[in-house]
Amino acid sequence: MAGMQPAGPFDVLVIGSGASGLAAAVSAERAGARVALATKGSLQANNSSKAQGGIQAALGEDDSPALHADDIMRSSHGTADPRLVEVLSAEAASAIHWLEELGCVFNRENGGYRLARCGGASRRRLLQVGDRTGHAITKALRDAFEAGSGLAFPHHALVDLAAAENGWSASFRTGGGDRIRLAAGTVVLAAGGRCFAEAAKRGELSTNHPNATGEVTRIALDLGVEARDLDALQYHPNGGAWPRTMQGYSIPETTRAYGAVLVNADGEEFTDSLGPRDVVSQAIFDEVAAGRGVETEDGRPAVYLDTTRIAKADAEISLPYMLRRYRGAGIDPLEERLLTYPVLHYQNGGLVIDEDAETTLEGLYACGEIAGGTHGRNRMMGNSLLECVVFGRRAGRAASEKAS
Repeated sequence: MAGMQPAGPFDVLVIGSGASGLAAAVSAERAGARVALATKGSLQANNSSKAQGGIQAALGEDDSPALHADDIMRSSHGTADPRLVEVLSAEAASAIHWLEELGCVFNRENGGYRLARCGGASRRRLLQVGDRTGHAITKALRDAFEAGSGLAFPHHALVDLAAAENGWSASFRTGGGDRIRLAAGTVVLAAGGRCFAEAAKRGELSTNHPNATGEVTRIALDLGVEARDLDALQYHPNGGAWPRTMQGYSIPETTRAYGAVLVNADGEEFTDSLGPRDVVSQAIFDEVAAGRGVETEDGRPAVYLDTTRIAKADAEISLPYMLRRYRGAGIDPLEERLLTYPVLHYQNGGLVIDEDAETTLEGLYACGEIAGGTHGRNRMMGNSLLECVVFGRRAGRAASEKAS
């Protein structure tokens, strides 16, 4: 292994290249900061790019940020931080317009946005780019970052972070096995959660990218950063259960927004298919435990998601990727029901942050899945991408201001 090579100093160092890290880096660079973005894989390797369902914002005539905030608090069973919820819902529209300025084009109809109602929501407020919303958002953010003056350090895995005289010093292991150290005035942690690693330990399936292993959270905890709800891991209610090539795939929850329902072995509905994620997942677990589920060909438990109730026009506009995936595996979701079972998906808890995404250590920020509080112990779909953009922007701006 080569010796430690210093680089920098930078004003702001961002760890992670998902939507939150990219939003923070773009925001900091546009605020005038010298920005470095380091990630342990390629810039394209992240969970945000895999997000299909959409992003929430109260843009309908019958909707408001207050209603959005109420839905978040109710879905979290009162465990979310009201201060963070207020920021998230109030700045949602601004986040959407910022993404549009960066080139993200959301589905539209009848002169306005095409909005869907998602689980736990009282109004239609889910915006989509087909069913590749996360891919479209991260691409727009990545293009904006690469067009700016920030420097990227792909294949740099964080191994150590320490306070320094003028900010922070971070040590990385490169893909080639070298060690380098980057110095920065402030640091934004945006490295995601740990659900891939957690699923492997439990012998379960996960929707997550293999990079979701959680070591950056551990580094922050070792520094003394406060955390909350780290035990609150979330299941996506509709993991693909069969065929084998679809196992671990997250069937978009918008299938249920457009009419699909969950049914047991007898074809009976057993839950509100538009309920909050934890409620729907638990209902599936309970139905299977009661002997009313079905088995896949390889012996895994499952129930049916009756996607045959989705109108063809809705599926072609809002679920094209899902249709291609299943049809490629020999199943047409508009002609036959899908086998589904909850799959480990998201780390609800994380590092404690304030409204500017600063952790309990000064000059150290966190945004996206690595941060806790915004969703409490149960997240609504469509709020993860929103959190990435809203708090990524805030973290980048605040980190830039503190470093100057």
